[in-house]
Amino acid sequence: MSEATFTCRSCGSVGGQLVLDLGVQPLANNLLRPEDLGKPEPRFPLRIFFCPQCWLLQITDLVPPVELFTEYLYFSSFSDTMLRHAREAAQRYVRDFKLGADSLVVEIASNDGYLLKNFRDARVPCLGIEPAANIAKVAREQGIETRVEFFGAELARKLAGEGRRADLILGNNVFAHAPDTNDFVAGLKLLLQPRGRVVLEFPHGLELLERTEFDTIYHEHVFYFTLTALRPLFIRHGLEVIRVERLPIHGGSLRVFAGHAGVHPVDDTVAAFLAEEHAHGVDSPARYAAFAGQVQAIRGALVQLVTELLGQGKSVAAYGASAKGSTLLNYCGLDHRQLAFVADRSTYKQGRLTPGTHIPIVGAEELARRQPDFTLLLTWNFTDEILRQQQAYRDAGGKFIVPIPEVRVA
Repeated sequence: MSEATFTCRSCGSVGGQLVLDLGVQPLANNLLRPEDLGKPEPRFPLRIFFCPQCWLLQITDLVPPVELFTEYLYFSSFSDTMLRHAREAAQRYVRDFKLGADSLVVEIASNDGYLLKNFRDARVPCLGIEPAANIAKVAREQGIETRVEFFGAELARKLAGEGRRADLILGNNVFAHAPDTNDFVAGLKLLLQPRGRVVLEFPHGLELLERTEFDTIYHEHVFYFTLTALRPLFIRHGLEVIRVERLPIHGGSLRVFAGHAGVHPVDDTVAAFLAEEHAHGVDSPARYAAFAGQVQAIRGALVQLVTELLGQGKSVAAYGASAKGSTLLNYCGLDHRQLAFVADRSTYKQGRLTPGTHIPIVGAEELARRQPDFTLLLTWNFTDEILRQQQAYRDAGGKFIVPIPEVRVA
């Protein structure tokens, strides 16, 4: 796809501009089994453009969602940070929105029930929508009603027809995954009670630029939203952003509150965030050009550091078999020849190999046992949590390489 033929998936404008080409990459969550090594491994171009009309960042080369999410290996419950974040959010929503036995909370991409179980415990009726059958099974085993479907206008219309319109719709780290963003937002409108609220969390496109978080770009993430790009999308579908909050999670996220247009008051945070984004250049082509240069600098610095360490006879491994780690490793050309293993807490990932780079994934306890001299921290968004968990490794002299927002040793 050229710049001339690019069409924005939100506003339909033609003539977007290329920001970054990360090469031909495997699917970031397609962890391999050892017996898969002799089989073809699907790879797809990974390029990101911006729309000069609505300023939405988006990848150009889509992979069918059924290939990405039918079986999924990211379970939110393996992160202490995610569990705490979910618990605190649910408690707040129950209190602030006065949710009770007559309410309905619907979560889109509900994963293993890590968030909805807090509403279940508060005796607030809830429904999960999760396209990955293997993960939905885990949620159901915890007593969370879960429908194995993709969310959009068709499912929302079906649920509304069943009398199941939501007082609160939650979508944490799913909004950017839906390739037909107009259909997704139309679904929100259809499913929402007249005075209901939508709360979406997603990585902030401004943080992507400011912190050079290029590794959060992978095929699952079709969009990289700013409020500047999101607001007109909601307006087109009769929804209105009423409040915006900044969250530290996932390297910097937004929590956006919305409702039917004109129903709830709009507070000052909306205008403040729009002004901040403008001041930082999210509506300026020059800002995206600077970002591309910063990405290339990180790749150069990381490859140089790992090459020098190996040349000195040091051993290097990695921590966190994450999707963002896949983008980073494949873009930088770091694979099983440079990195001895990847340690990870998830038992669903252990025993597999990283996409494209084929690094063996082992248990988190292996880091302290094998004691590599340096460990590349692929899940840098949980740096504080992981440094605490791996204190024994650090006490024995092990050091972490943190690649984002700039390469450093911790």
